[in-house]
Parts: sequence; structure tokens; C-alpha cells
Amino acid sequence: MEGKNANLEAAIDQLLNVEKQMRFAGDVVGTKKAVSDILQLCFEAKDWKSLNEQIVNLSKKRGQLKQAVTAMVQQAMQYIDEAPDLETRIELIKTLNSVSAGKIYVEIERARLIRRLAKIKEEQGLIAEAADLMQEVAVETFGAMAKTEKIAFILEQVRLCLDRQDYVRAQILSRKISPRVFEVDTSKEKKKPKEGDNVVEEPPADIPSLLELKRIYYELMIRYYFHNNDYLEICRCYKAIYEIPSIREDPSQWILVLRKICWYLILAPHDPMQSSLLNCTLEDKNLSEIPKFKLLLKQLVTMEVIQWTSLWNLYKDEFENEKNMLGGSLGDKAAEDLRMRIIEHNILVVSKYYSRITLKRLAELLCLTIQEAEKHLSEMVVSKALVAKIDRPMGIVCFQVAKDSNEILNSWASNLEKLLDLVEKSCHQIHKETMVHKAALKV
Repeated sequence: MEGKNANLEAAIDQLLNVEKQMRFAGDVVGTKKAVSDILQLCFEAKDWKSLNEQIVNLSKKRGQLKQAVTAMVQQAMQYIDEAPDLETRIELIKTLNSVSAGKIYVEIERARLIRRLAKIKEEQGLIAEAADLMQEVAVETFGAMAKTEKIAFILEQVRLCLDRQDYVRAQILSRKISPRVFEVDTSKEKKKPKEGDNVVEEPPADIPSLLELKRIYYELMIRYYFHNNDYLEICRCYKAIYEIPSIREDPSQWILVLRKICWYLILAPHDPMQSSLLNCTLEDKNLSEIPKFKLLLKQLVTMEVIQWTSLWNLYKDEFENEKNMLGGSLGDKAAEDLRMRIIEHNILVVSKYYSRITLKRLAELLCLTIQEAEKHLSEMVVSKALVAKIDRPMGIVCFQVAKDSNEILNSWASNLEKLLDLVEKSCHQIHKETMVHKAALKV
């Protein structure tokens, strides 16, 4: 064994002399070959300790060529999977990380190494360490890295932050990806790089396609918004997934996504964006495949009071079944929030039909106690969903907007104008009738 080590050292020393001569002569090809041969010798001898030492020593040589360092890192990366055990593999990755740190010409290799190390840490159950490792790298600044690889790397950073429940950092990282990047037409031919342009590297084989990355991105964003119970944003994320061609072409997939869109639309508080999405979804022809949900959405756009008990009896099973489908259950608060949305819808309906109503009658229409009706009405007024005033001693709710003096005068002027128009039209009609009768008498 000692003889074998001695032979290896002798062979390495010989190659180091060659490497030195080539390096001083500025011979790129020769230096790269000498460096490569040294690493190959260590690898074939399965001397992993020497391999790590030689990588560090060669990178620190005076005036070491960039091309030689790049070739060395790329070659050693191929040996990682051949390592006999996990400890050796981690040691080699750490050595390559330290060699490539701060060197722009091997920044892509370093990013890939850190990703591999983070994966190992995650498999060991060290989520926080894996997330910290990944956050060291800012791939969005890498000009030569392929777009899909950049997106995949950032998504991995976001996923690890969500796994460790660091929602603030997850949101910051997710903003590095613009949703518009997924809308690029992939059918267009790639432009040939001009002379002087940075040549973009091809992504590794394990990097998903742009459309697959789009789905992963929105699934991660759903996890983020789910933490805040931001139903409208979750709905918009499902809407984006629904538009992916592979989903649209497979009924077994799009029906599940469309169900989620409907549920989260109903759970979202009433506002212009929610209303617009609701009407847009109702126009979707695919909705006829799930008639129960079509009926539910129609009830929400129809200005009629919805009976909560009958609605819940009809949709309770669908609500419970959702937990066994794509995306899992709708959340602990979902049933309570659904009831809230129905109450809000009913209050809006009442405000459309009544200018004044007693609190007692309002409570009857909403199937609530007077205190609950007052509470929900007050919450809607605070959130500016509607305008209302409660006269508590009289027990009357007034939905009319208080007008200022200018508005009152303008409405009077408008009413007078309409009245004078009607008088003029009536006079004209009477005059016309008189002329017709006079003509008939003359005959």
C-alpha cells in the first residue's frame, strides 16, 4: 500500500513540474491537460484525500490560469457521484466550494455544488442549514446561466424557506421571478448569439421545462398565500395553473383545478377583482362539467338572499371531499369564512333592495341574532364594502349615502329638467292630437 502511495506521489510530482512549466509559459491547453491528469491519477487511485489536497494546491498556484481552474472544478464535479460514502462526497463538495468562492468564471459550477450540498443537508433533515446554504447564492446575476436553471434554483430557495416557515424571506425570494417570464413563446427559434455576447450554457438534464417550472412556482405561491389565508391570490394562482396547456388538455386535471378556483372565489372577500374573476369563471364553458359549482357561482352573482343552512347541506359533502383532492383541504377556517361570505352577500343584496330597514327584519333575513347582524354589518362598513348607518334607539338601518348640499341641488336641477322635458313632450302630443282631429272634422 505504501509503495502504491509512493508511486502516486512520484507521478503527481512529475506532473506538477509539467504543470508549472506550462503555467509559466502561459500554455492554456498544456496547463489544463496537466491539471486534468493529476486529478485523474488521484481518482483512479481512489485517494480522495490527495484529490482534495491537489485541488486546493493547484488553485492557489501563482498566476494559475482561469481556464485551468474551470477545467479542474468541472472535472472534479464528475467524481462526486463516484465517492464511496456520504462523508467523502460532502468533503469533496466543500473543497470545490472553497476553490470556486469569489471566482466569477466558476460561479455556475459553485451554484450547482451548493444546490447538491443543500440537497444532502435536506435529506439529513437539516432544513434550516440547507436553506441558509442556498441563500448564499444570487443566481439572478449570473449572465451565462440558462433561464430555466435560474428559475429552478430560486424556486428551490423559496421551497426551503417555506419548509422552515420563513414566510418573509420566501416572499422576498419569490419576487425575483416575474410571472411574465413564463408567458414567453417557446416555439420561437433561439437567436444565435452575436460575437461578444455571453454564451448562455445549456441547463442540466434534470432541470424541468419552463411550463413545469410555472406550475411549481404557482404551487409554491399557493403555499405562501395559504399561510395568510389570502383566498383571492390563491384563486389567481390556480387560475394560472389552469391555463397551462398540459392541464387544459387533461380533464382529470383541469376539473380538480377548476373546483379549487370556484371554492377560493367564493371564500375571497367581495371586491372588484373578485367580482371580475367570478364573472370571467362563469363564462368558462368547462364549468358545465361541474354543474354544482356552476350553480353555486350563479347564486353569488344573483341578487337574491341565500339560505345558509340549505346551501351548507347541499355542499357539505363536496367541501369535505376536497381534502382528498389536488391541493388538499381548504383550511381550518374555510367553513367559517364560507359562512361569512354568504352573510356578506346577503347584506349586499338587502342594501340593494332597501334604503331603510329595521335591524330585527335584517336579522331575520340573514338568519342571525340582532347582535350578530349588527356585528357583521359594522365590519362591512369598516371595510368600506358598503355604506350604512344604524339608529340603535330606533333599531333602524339606513343604507342611503348622505349627500352634501351640492349633490342635492344637482339632483333637484336634474329632476326639474326631466319634469320640463316631460311637460314639453306632453304639450307636443296634445297639440299633435288636436291638429289630427281638426283635419278629420274639415273632411
